[in-house]
Amino acid sequence: MPLNLYNETYRAVFESEETAQLLDDWVQDILNANNLYFIGNGGSNSITSHMMEDFGKMVRKRSYSFTDPALITCYANDYGYENALAEWLKLYMEPGDLLIAISSSGNSANIINGVKEAQSKGVKVLSCSGFSADNKLRALSDSDFHISAKSYGIVECFHQVFIHAVLDACAEKLKA
Repeated sequence: MPLNLYNETYRAVFESEETAQLLDDWVQDILNANNLYFIGNGGSNSITSHMMEDFGKMVRKRSYSFTDPALITCYANDYGYENALAEWLKLYMEPGDLLIAISSSGNSANIINGVKEAQSKGVKVLSCSGFSADNKLRALSDSDFHISAKSYGIVECFHQVFIHAVLDACAEKLKA
């Protein structure tokens, strides 16, 4: 039954000390960053848009995501889809910023190239990845929240749950 897979994954991931420590680390990184940049494809891109809005509103952190269709098609047309994110980040991202990259497979060329561009600027990279534990995004990131599942639904849902939990923890820390 599909719901059982969600329950099993939830228990394995969110009831672990490792995830609790990762959440604390992400909160510190986000609160210390100048600007937040979010990148992702498909369902992960929707998560980036949602989180950009919420971090701006709830944490008062300048946040950006590459979600405007005209911007995406402009950069993809001029630089190739695999380079669109890297070119956008090249123009806007500065040292002291933070990149949050989200990819279910962890192997999308445009996400990997965006991460490499951020690293070339000395920007810290946090990521959410899924499927295989040896994906490229996980290997490149400073910190990765990984969901070892083969279902896009499970991976995308729990990426959003984790980032929302980070958001809530950031907001609580700012209230204190």
